[in-house]
Amino acid sequence: MEPGGQLDMQQLLAAAAAMQSQLMNAQQELAEAEIEGTAGGGLVRATVNGQGELVDLSIDPAAVDAADPQETAQTISDLVLAAYRDACRAVDDLQQEAMAPFAAGFGGAGQGGLPDLTGLPGFPGAGAAGGGTERPGPAEPASSPEPPAVDPPASEK
Repeated sequence: MEPGGQLDMQQLLAAAAAMQSQLMNAQQELAEAEIEGTAGGGLVRATVNGQGELVDLSIDPAAVDAADPQETAQTISDLVLAAYRDACRAVDDLQQEAMAPFAAGFGGAGQGGLPDLTGLPGFPGAGAAGGGTERPGPAEPASSPEPPAVDPPASEK
């Protein structure tokens, strides 16, 4: 912030550019990641990339019972699904971990890579740090005893 409470646009743009670069790097790392899921005590292994696409599948020969091909087919089918879902859960966890710093940055209060904007007019909490009277802005509508009007669906217009 500049003296007088004005937002330094260059500083804000630099912070946004840095955050965008970090986000792109995190997305690239996720896209290149390969995660393995298993089922049946390791009889079936499914490998997915960071986007959840199946890139490899292996089935241990011990999973095959030649004496009961119908039951074996169903069992292997179930194990493949379970291994794939296990890998996808791991990808979801990895994505959450990689993206958490960026999500925190949008939570306000200066977390993550964004500056604390809560004291600026038009942002939630506006006026609290500004020293003036609070005015309703886009994020804070004026209180009204009437409920907000609802537009009719397009088919009724």
